[in-house]
Amino acid sequence: MLVSFVAARTCDYNRAIKMISMTRLRRLFILTWTLQLAAVAAVAHHAYTAEFDATRPIKLSGVLTKVEWSNPHIWLYLDVKDDKGNVTNWGFSASPPGMLQRRGITKNTLKVGEVLTISGHRAKDGSNNASGNVVTFADGRDALIGQDQALNPTEARPGAGKKQ
Repeated sequence: MLVSFVAARTCDYNRAIKMISMTRLRRLFILTWTLQLAAVAAVAHHAYTAEFDATRPIKLSGVLTKVEWSNPHIWLYLDVKDDKGNVTNWGFSASPPGMLQRRGITKNTLKVGEVLTISGHRAKDGSNNASGNVVTFADGRDALIGQDQALNPTEARPGAGKKQ
């Protein structure tokens, strides 16, 4: 009887050790996996100056051809005519959809076919892409569509003498 009691207790003890070890292993796995995901997210989001050249401001007017309303940043595309009449499509990266919605800018605010003027900074890679910091609508309204810290003093702040 004593032998079976000791055997039963030893079995319970071994099972308890295995359960504790599995719990610790599971926690370690979850912690490692979470840290790896956090590292990927940190690398995925970049600084403004990593992609755009703050020393090269740009201001273009054209017809809105496309709006990509998705995270992490919306993209606006304008067909811009040069002095010779050649049309070039420019892409402008703007703030995330949630931030724009809090500023009163929705998908319906930006209408394809509408003439817009967008100021921002050129992409460092020399492509026809730029940051979109301030958009001016055909009726004179302007709105901040970029990050506040991305504005240069030479760029008009929304509402500076214009109707909103």
